[in-house]
Amino acid sequence: MTLPANLRYTEEHEWLQERDDVVRIGVTQHAADALGDIVYVQLPAVGDGIEAGQPCGELESTKSVSDLFAPVTGEVTAVNDAVVDDPALINSEPYDAGWLLEVRATETGAVLTAQQYAELIAE
Repeated sequence: MTLPANLRYTEEHEWLQERDDVVRIGVTQHAADALGDIVYVQLPAVGDGIEAGQPCGELESTKSVSDLFAPVTGEVTAVNDAVVDDPALINSEPYDAGWLLEVRATETGAVLTAQQYAELIAE
């Protein structure tokens, strides 16, 4: 599995991409594979505040329900309605069309480089 080197990662298997003054957030291919077929996504609304390290949504698969943990603190500025309508995008394109939300971040939690995340999931 190739990890995009331009992203940062969390131990909870989210990825972050800084885009101007906002951070785009999604879940990694590793997480999507572990969850199996994702069938439902619950995300915060635009304007909601989220806090780094705290649950901010849920991903439901045919196997289980998993919390989505906020990797940053800030205000949600965009939600990817395409994944709400078609959660399978998270499985098929987790780093592209399967992104989840964008946040105007005031603080970033603990993050890993692609190399550090690769070592974490290899264990």
